[in-house]
Amino acid sequence: MIRSSLRAVCTYVLLVGIPLLALIAILRSRVSPALAAAPSSPPAAAAAVVAAGLPQPIAVILAVTVIVLACRACGALFARLGQPRVVGDMFAGIMLGPSVLGLVAPGLSHALFGPVTVRSLEAVSQLGLILFMFLVGLRLAPGELRNQGHVAVLTSHVSIALPLVSGAALALYLYPRLSPGNVSFATFALFIGTAMSVTAFPVLARILTERRLLETRLGVTAIACAAVDDVTSWCLLAYIVALVRSGGGLRAASWTVGGLIAFVVFMIVVVRPVLRRIEPMFRHREAPGEGTLAFVLPLILAAALVTDAIGAHALFGPFLLGAVMPKEPRLVRDLSVRLDTVVVVLLLPLFFALTGLRTRIGLLDTPQMWLIAAVIFGVAVFAKLAGSAAAAWLSGLPGTEAVLLGILMNTRGLVELVVLNVGLDAGVISPQLFSMLVFMALATTAMATPLIDVVSRSRLPDIYHGWRAAVTRSAGVAGP
Repeated sequence: MIRSSLRAVCTYVLLVGIPLLALIAILRSRVSPALAAAPSSPPAAAAAVVAAGLPQPIAVILAVTVIVLACRACGALFARLGQPRVVGDMFAGIMLGPSVLGLVAPGLSHALFGPVTVRSLEAVSQLGLILFMFLVGLRLAPGELRNQGHVAVLTSHVSIALPLVSGAALALYLYPRLSPGNVSFATFALFIGTAMSVTAFPVLARILTERRLLETRLGVTAIACAAVDDVTSWCLLAYIVALVRSGGGLRAASWTVGGLIAFVVFMIVVVRPVLRRIEPMFRHREAPGEGTLAFVLPLILAAALVTDAIGAHALFGPFLLGAVMPKEPRLVRDLSVRLDTVVVVLLLPLFFALTGLRTRIGLLDTPQMWLIAAVIFGVAVFAKLAGSAAAAWLSGLPGTEAVLLGILMNTRGLVELVVLNVGLDAGVISPQLFSMLVFMALATTAMATPLIDVVSRSRLPDIYHGWRAAVTRSAGVAGP
């Protein structure tokens, strides 16, 4: 038993510890920033003109109507193609931006998305993101990781460590060419690594539900791994934003990080026990009431204000609040149903549209830029998919299940877009790199469902089973 445990620890150190040591070495590298800020186009808000003759409230309503209809139409189309609706929503956002609508009908694009209109949409979409991140945290189930044991632990940690070090290594090349020029290499490299390590928890859960895999070993393991990835990614992002807002000074950043740690402890030690009082009241109600939502909404907004005031991003507070909420099934279901409709149908489409306004294909105007975009996509897929699959395989999952888990973990979706927009707003990445990473997020999300169908219909050759068993025994990891 001791020998087997020692071998398991050695395997963990090999797959997780060494990549993290490599990450530390990369972050300590001295790399010169870009000589000048990467070329960027003026924001869509500044380039547009307000629709002539339309009062501003009507202009906003018109823009919202077009966005919602476009997202619903594209979502329905992509759903018929076997894709999650969020892929269609992401595609619709890019279609409404300067890359498509701005080229085909610039006058219409300018009329729909005037300066004041865009500012109004940004404010409303920010509220949508706050509610969405609360729902992401609410649907996390920390107990799933304990239930799945060594498979989820090793796979989740490798699926974070390998993309982190791969993204940081890629930053050695990207920083002198595509950095904004006013951000440190360590901050830039950490952000690229974080963007590579993201898994879209909501999209993954939807795919598993549609494929009736949610209650299987594969589904529960994937949910547990995605939960760990989400928590880790948002903690890293909060730290990165703290570094940027403090001007890169370690002393100022340490105050922000210290305040963030204090906020996390307060939420766990004080807020979580208080929230548990909701459960008994909720259980005794035959039908969910509006009182629960009226109680939770101010907490969501307060958490966003606190983390923003601390110096981290406003989205981290609602995410943490959702994570510490009681997981009583009726409570989770009621809050999800009440918030999902308005968030998914109305508010998130506004965020997709604004992301599309920021994504400019025209910035990738040379073969070298497209080659860099292809390299980013390849590194992202290899680090996340191959790393997760290999770790799951060594943990004892059959070959087919391990590959499916890797495909699921490679799904980035909406969560990745949120991370990228935070990075662009904070000035960590340039508009060129933002466009490349948006396409990476769209492609890795769109490829998930077709790959799942292909792999699930096939079986990996049995000739590899004996090899896998031998490798598993030598690593000291028990089989399934």
